[in-house]
Amino acid sequence: MQIKLLVEGGAMKPGPSLSQKLGPLGINISKVMQKVNDVTKNFNGLKVPVELDIDPSTKDFEVKVFSPPVSELLKRELGIEKGSSLQKKQYVANASIEQIISVAKTKFPNMLAKDLKAAVKTVIGTCASLGILIENQPAPHLGHQIEGGKFGKEIQEERTQTPEGKKTKLEEYFNQVKAEQEKAAKQEEAAKEAAEAQKTGETGEEAKSAEKTEEKKEESEKK
Repeated sequence: MQIKLLVEGGAMKPGPSLSQKLGPLGINISKVMQKVNDVTKNFNGLKVPVELDIDPSTKDFEVKVFSPPVSELLKRELGIEKGSSLQKKQYVANASIEQIISVAKTKFPNMLAKDLKAAVKTVIGTCASLGILIENQPAPHLGHQIEGGKFGKEIQEERTQTPEGKKTKLEEYFNQVKAEQEKAAKQEEAAKEAAEAQKTGETGEEAKSAEKTEEKKEESEKK
């Protein structure tokens, strides 16, 4: 039988789900974790899909490791912890095409993509959902450009190393983007605070008006 798991590379830990799946089969969970951690240690810090092929009669098992999701590979490649929740307003990284090719090559064996070019386009799609710029451009802008031949030489030659000068320029551009994002965020926050203050002020005026009306009513009743 087969059991599919998603574990942290090199750091699989025991848990209720694992016990429920392996306990009834009489499988030694410690041995499973030890073997899984050993075969996934190169993916340290990433979520890795693994498949346990178990023989219930002998209690023997084999571990098959699949490459991590594209999103996890991109996070490691770009040194980011998470993607953006505001993809069109906030970006979290600026990748080179070489970095995209590197991720595509790693994931390609587990993809349905017909060739590396198709794999690159898939990775670009994930960049769009994570809020990652590619070569100073929003990822969605590159899909058709790749199909039209842009970066064709880099893909054909399977370039995975970004020249240092290029790295510097990409970083400088992204620093500008971050500064603009931070400025826009501060302006938005200030606008929200101003609107809230105005709302609070209006509520206070309404309360004062109601209080005065009530006082007049009481004075009228006394007369």
